[in-house]
Amino acid sequence: MSSKSSEPGLTPDTAQLARQVTEGNRRALAQAITLVESTRNDHRAAATDLLQRLIPHAGNSIRLGISGVPGVGKSTFIEALGNHVIEAGHRVAVLTVDPSSAISGGSILGDKTRMEILSRRPEAYIRPSPSGNTLGGVTRRSREALILCEAAGFDVVIVETVGVGQSETRVADMTDMFVLLLLPGGGDELQGIKRGIMELADLILINKADDDMQVLAQRSAADYRNALRLLHPRSEDWKVEVKACSARDGAGIPDAWEVVLRHHEILKTSGQLAVRRAEQARDWMWSEVEDNLVAALKSDPEVLKQIPALESDASEGKMPPTIAARQLLEIFLKRHKQWG
Repeated sequence: MSSKSSEPGLTPDTAQLARQVTEGNRRALAQAITLVESTRNDHRAAATDLLQRLIPHAGNSIRLGISGVPGVGKSTFIEALGNHVIEAGHRVAVLTVDPSSAISGGSILGDKTRMEILSRRPEAYIRPSPSGNTLGGVTRRSREALILCEAAGFDVVIVETVGVGQSETRVADMTDMFVLLLLPGGGDELQGIKRGIMELADLILINKADDDMQVLAQRSAADYRNALRLLHPRSEDWKVEVKACSARDGAGIPDAWEVVLRHHEILKTSGQLAVRRAEQARDWMWSEVEDNLVAALKSDPEVLKQIPALESDASEGKMPPTIAARQLLEIFLKRHKQWG
């Protein structure tokens, strides 16, 4: 490709861009992530080539997923943890996901401003992205962005999800450790936590254990430890730990990082890290297959002709949605057979 990567709107020179990313060029990294997030056909082809060039340079980081209910202090915790990790000699990339408006499609993209100290450090890179219509608490291209950050030399990559919910567990399928942040509270508060996301957690942190909430936070930690006995652990080699911390004051942050390191070492030694990464790669592959098949179906000219009538019949109750879907699939598959 002859287009210059610095010229906006043009398909970049992926060889040059890949080289710049591996050299730690932050502007190139930002451009590379923008490229992989693009939905333009020419950009998708360039993004595929870029990833092919950079995957050999990736895979050497600790991948950490952070989730928690709104208001639990995820951004404050990530900033405190990020600064501590940098002081320990690491480079940290943070991929934050901001909720997109269902009406306008826009997002607040405020996490970077909420991590003021961390965002100014040269050893850190923060990338906010809109969640769009993607379930799982991450953007559709979060996996690609993670690979790019690793290739740029960041050895700790933190992925922050939108919040807690049954549909927001996809982050566990792309990270090595899943950290769940919870607020101090006991008794009935336990009932409000989804069982599924509890089973995914490798570490549970009761945040805001400060001022007059310290005792309640410690009591909550004990309650969650007892509750975890009833759940099947995610890994036979790791017992989920529950700790209290104060991201505001920095209390418990070094302990939390020590748990992350110990968990990572256990996964490596037991061989589970390689197994988990292999499973993630397969999941990524099939996710791409599904996304591309749906995109191909929706862009098929014959399918497009039938969509309005079938959508109308389904929405008005004239036809079961399952039948309408099947008819669209039959049109697509029939044309596919003709092409073959």
